[in-house]
Amino acid sequence: MTLHVLAPVSGDVMAMSQVPDPVFAQEIVGPGAAIDPLTAAGGDPVDVLAPISGRILKLHPHAFVVVAASGQGVLVHLGVDTVQLGGEGFTVHVAEGESVERRQRMVTFSPREIADGGRSPVCPVVALEAVTDTVRVSLRASVQAGEPLFEWIG
Repeated sequence: MTLHVLAPVSGDVMAMSQVPDPVFAQEIVGPGAAIDPLTAAGGDPVDVLAPISGRILKLHPHAFVVVAASGQGVLVHLGVDTVQLGGEGFTVHVAEGESVERRQRMVTFSPREIADGGRSPVCPVVALEAVTDTVRVSLRASVQAGEPLFEWIG
């Protein structure tokens, strides 16, 4: 089954190897793509959208995992080292265990506040437990929230 994963935020598309965190950059968590939302957002807060339809397996203010009916899970991490913020600056609009639809608003945050606080606002979008060859990233310089980001052949 092919899972079409959408961009949760607008911004510049980056290879996972460019994420300023070795766990994501080395695809230890899994393959995927990253988005730098800073240029698209400017100083405004952004709504983070569900990249797939499914059930919220795990939810933190700075990250969430949605699992599709096929069992494929997608992790969205909002910025690097943002767990250290303890949820400050993030507004969560859903609950763990809830079912969500693609493009549903999940979280609101400000990439500018993350950057101004000395952290990277880059958002890795990860195909959990996927093999690198099964993920095909859309070859574009930038993407709008809700547009295709990658396909996961699983």
